[in-house]
Amino acid sequence: MKREVDERRIYKVNSKPVRPGPILYWMSRDQRVADNWSLLYAQQLARAVGRELIVAFCHSPGSSPISLRQLDFMIQGLKSSEKTLHDLHIPFQLLPGEPESELPALAHELEAGAVIADFNPLRKTQDLLHRIAERAPYALQEVDSHNIVPCRHVSGKQEYAAYTLRPKIEKLLPEFLTDFPGIEKQESEKPSVQSDWETFTVSFLADRSVQPVENVRPGERAAASVLKEFLEKGLASYAADRNNPVKNAQSGLSPYLHFGQISAQRIALEVHKHAGHSESREAFLEELIVRKELSDNFCLHNREYDTVDGFPDWAKKTQREHKDDPREYLYTLEQFDEAETHDALWNAAQSEMVNRGKMHGYMRMYWAKKILEWTRTPSEAMAIAIYLNDKYELDGCDPNGYAGIAWSIGGVHDRAWFERPLFGKIRYLNANGCRSKFNTKRYIDMHLSGEGGIRTLGTP
Repeated sequence: MKREVDERRIYKVNSKPVRPGPILYWMSRDQRVADNWSLLYAQQLARAVGRELIVAFCHSPGSSPISLRQLDFMIQGLKSSEKTLHDLHIPFQLLPGEPESELPALAHELEAGAVIADFNPLRKTQDLLHRIAERAPYALQEVDSHNIVPCRHVSGKQEYAAYTLRPKIEKLLPEFLTDFPGIEKQESEKPSVQSDWETFTVSFLADRSVQPVENVRPGERAAASVLKEFLEKGLASYAADRNNPVKNAQSGLSPYLHFGQISAQRIALEVHKHAGHSESREAFLEELIVRKELSDNFCLHNREYDTVDGFPDWAKKTQREHKDDPREYLYTLEQFDEAETHDALWNAAQSEMVNRGKMHGYMRMYWAKKILEWTRTPSEAMAIAIYLNDKYELDGCDPNGYAGIAWSIGGVHDRAWFERPLFGKIRYLNANGCRSKFNTKRYIDMHLSGEGGIRTLGTP
């Protein structure tokens, strides 16, 4: 008997019953076929009502900032998922345009029994889901396939820090960290539609100045290959070297997790299979599970996750007290964007992000804190850091990014430190601290020398 999806992963956005019609899965945050609880649940419902499962992808061109770099990565991955779905006789429909109009129109045309959506804590998606659900004559349900322990289930409030969320996750992890059943091939009543990828691509007003990056292949197979290489070659040294930006000790899985091209649950299952390296395993799983799920918790329960209004009260107070502190340097958005500051280390971090679509996690902290130091207000610092992060990072527009910037600039998930000028009680980080951790000269040489090329749209 086929195992059913745990009902604790499911959130009913409206109270409408599932009707006896085709089940439409709106693929959005979890852009994969394998290890996808949302897709599995949609197929489970389709079997229950004796109708077919149909998958649609609709990503609003105006829903969030997007660069050609991110758009290309997403589209190449979706193309491979489309092929896998077709091999399973599961129709895939690509919908250019706004989800708020396109999805209800398709559901009406199909006389859908229900629409199943991916869980996404960001407010634009949450607001969109609820607007659609209010008008829908069918059930609209959300499934958390992005987190191992479902975000809505593990906690119903914003957690103060990792140490408050960790025990809640650890208590539930044995119940949720299970293997996945497989997707079944279906006898489709609906012929496959040839996706018009060109029209879909053109519909986005993407920033075409930000080109795709070299040596980062999109898609589910590529994600599995990156995971395999990390487990074989990188996991052993992860604990010792993960905070050293000149060493290639991080997993490289962040963009695949962001676009849902691999499941965090699958990664954790594979990590647990590797004997030895217990310190590295624990350090990696802390980042993959606790820290990642803490970011989703923050964005779900704090609608001001991308503004200073989302900061804890102690941070707002200390920043008000230091709002008139003199700044030794002040830079414009354009100067930050062009890496034209006095600080070669900061310029190298910005250049790493611009050229490679990623910035080492340790440098992201330094990078964001210096933006706070070199702007007039925390509000300006937040806006600039988020703009640059979402423009260049392959994993931009993500809860991890918003939580990380809010931690660096506004003390979210952190505590008050010793008071100092400008920063107040916000944790401070400077170049001397970086030099004590790693070879900053080597890092500067690596990223201010033109390394890290770009490729043309659509090439592998």
